[in-house]
Amino acid sequence: MRLYFIALQFLTIIPLPFSLRCEERDLGRSMALFPLVGLTLGLLLAGAQWLLDPVLPQAVGDLILVALLALVTGGLHLDGLADVCDGMAARGGRERFLEVMKDSRIGAVGALGLLLVLMLKYQALLALAPEWKRGSLLLFPCVARCSQVLLTVGASRARTDGLGAAFITGAGAVQLAVALPVTLGISFLTLSWPGVAAAVAVFAFAGLCRWYFQRRLGGITGDVIGCVSELGEVGCLLVLLALHRIS
Repeated sequence: MRLYFIALQFLTIIPLPFSLRCEERDLGRSMALFPLVGLTLGLLLAGAQWLLDPVLPQAVGDLILVALLALVTGGLHLDGLADVCDGMAARGGRERFLEVMKDSRIGAVGALGLLLVLMLKYQALLALAPEWKRGSLLLFPCVARCSQVLLTVGASRARTDGLGAAFITGAGAVQLAVALPVTLGISFLTLSWPGVAAAVAVFAFAGLCRWYFQRRLGGITGDVIGCVSELGEVGCLLVLLALHRIS
């Protein structure tokens, strides 16, 4: 349970009523339980939807869900998304990319990336079929956080410092061997085979991103992990929309 609370403390701003002992390698080891933290976020979203549906129009309620997810996670991964977008837009090689990502200021491309991702999440939630809505709310944060594990385990470090480096150092095959089957099990229990298909699609995307950033940057950073997680959330929702449309 200690590793779960370490993961919860890192991935969210939910306060804990007790203090935790956390060593550097515990960050990586806690990645085994990232999908369960994602499921916790999904339960929070599903509970909020249950409360909002009777009193607010769906369009307003879904916008609140998107805002709630960003608030509870402290915008951690959204910050990574903006930094990576700015880095990709910068001209130059590896060092220039890393320099731009480390800059605390957000550029025009980063702002555009944030806007597009948030709009896609909102529109995807709004368009989801009612019979798939609750299952999707439970699933997409879980799948996206498992994609972080897939991206991290076995990757090289683009920087020697930072949280990304700490996670890469501490995470190994054990964390992946726990996170993947747990996520696939949750996927099947929430939305049966369409849920599994959406998870596999997000995992494939995470693998492609890992290959790209290994080539472009020589490794992975914390910003890259956050960016891929945000895109994984959007990707999971879009795949579910497509599967429901063709079914």
